[in-house]
Amino acid sequence: MKLATLKSHGLETAAILHEGRLFCMRDVNAVFGFTYPLGLLEILESGQLSKLVEWYENTGMQALNALENVSIEEDVAIFAPLYRRPRKIWGIGLNYREHASDLAEHPPAVEPASFMKPDTSVIGHGDTIELPLMSQKTTGEAELGLVFGRQCKNVSKSEWRSVLAGFTTIIDMTAEDILRRNPRNLTQCKSFDTFFSFGPILYTVDEISDISPLRVSTVINHTVHATNLVENMTFAPDFLVSYHSRIMTMLPGDIISSGTPGAAELKHGDVVECHIEGFKPLVNKVIDHKVVQAN
Repeated sequence: MKLATLKSHGLETAAILHEGRLFCMRDVNAVFGFTYPLGLLEILESGQLSKLVEWYENTGMQALNALENVSIEEDVAIFAPLYRRPRKIWGIGLNYREHASDLAEHPPAVEPASFMKPDTSVIGHGDTIELPLMSQKTTGEAELGLVFGRQCKNVSKSEWRSVLAGFTTIIDMTAEDILRRNPRNLTQCKSFDTFFSFGPILYTVDEISDISPLRVSTVINHTVHATNLVENMTFAPDFLVSYHSRIMTMLPGDIISSGTPGAAELKHGDVVECHIEGFKPLVNKVIDHKVVQAN
């Protein structure tokens, strides 16, 4: 199942993506007599995602085909972030060996280089990444996102998929010059407003039987800057889910941004994209406040 959040009539509402059309949850509820929450995070928190997926797979796909008159074409839909207030966002640094070598860094060998980001950094597909006045060099990094679907603690590697709602595309930003001045400033360099874009689609776990062969690419101005396969991560998704669940209780809607194949420096006017094979691309334009201020 593919889920999104749309901007519609001044609200942000969850929607089902089916055959190129989006069906808002308020319309699905009205037509079928359901009472699902209207927000995607609220659907996850309510524990009703599995019930919604079951309906979609059994009868929902055919039923939605008859509701074209209350749907929105994917090409004209205005997407929001999947949700704006995840309780936790974990980022993973240097998780592809090639990326670490590009930065002249040694990749972590025993434990992942984890950091956390605030929800005030969240934006979505089509929104603008704002390069801050405090940074002279900001990079954008395409990543595969792991989205938790239920509360969990001490998850085994073999059970990692059972606690996830699904997967999505992410563009993470880093004020690299701040990080270079002082590696202890990792929180600062990762936490500026607009420094975490995710969505536009959540692909539920059942949609993807094996994520290992997926190719993740950082694309700048329609040119691939860096690319790699999920199977080449130093710490695979099953390890990341298990490891972080041993640190703290993970909650529905929590996110692990699993690392980038390569970061690209962002400039005023750039368009940065996260491409993952089989996923709808995540696309954001860039403005630099230093350029805007100078003009």
